Amino acid sequence: MGRVVIPKEIRRTMRIREGDPLEIYTSASGEVIFKKYSPVGEMASFATQYAEALSQGTKLSVIICDRDRCVAAAGISKKETLDKPVSAELENIMESRRSTVIDEGKTVCAIDGVEEKLKVAVPILSAGDVGGAVALLANAQKSTVDEGDINLAAVAASFIGKQME
Repeated sequence: MGRVVIPKEIRRTMRIREGDPLEIYTSASGEVIFKKYSPVGEMASFATQYAEALSQGTKLSVIICDRDRCVAAAGISKKETLDKPVSAELENIMESRRSTVIDEGKTVCAIDGVEEKLKVAVPILSAGDVGGAVALLANAQKSTVDEGDINLAAVAASFIGKQME
């Protein structure tokens, strides 16, 4: 029937959800290799350029992530953020499918272990599915967001989502 059952523990560890696309490879020695496919990850160089432009325009730190990890960053240490897993809070925001502005005084981390606090998160939607998020983070230059910042993040998420279709 062309089906493969991936054990629950592996799905949990690799954050594989029902409906997630997987790439399948074979090695010369006959091994079958499954790799999670990330449409946002495939656009990493484009996402990096977009993050840099968005960071310059808003004066905030910017990360662009797929559903599991950060794929692009600007205004923040790339070493600390790239390929790091997103926080449970950011994952929940993505699943809500709604733009979220974090209230002043509330602390939400976007990437586990990264000090910069999440200010705005906009899910990237492509063909009705959540593909990731564009997130604005406070930094030494700026720690508040305005309506223009929120709109720019929403435009970025929408544009990236359309590029994935």
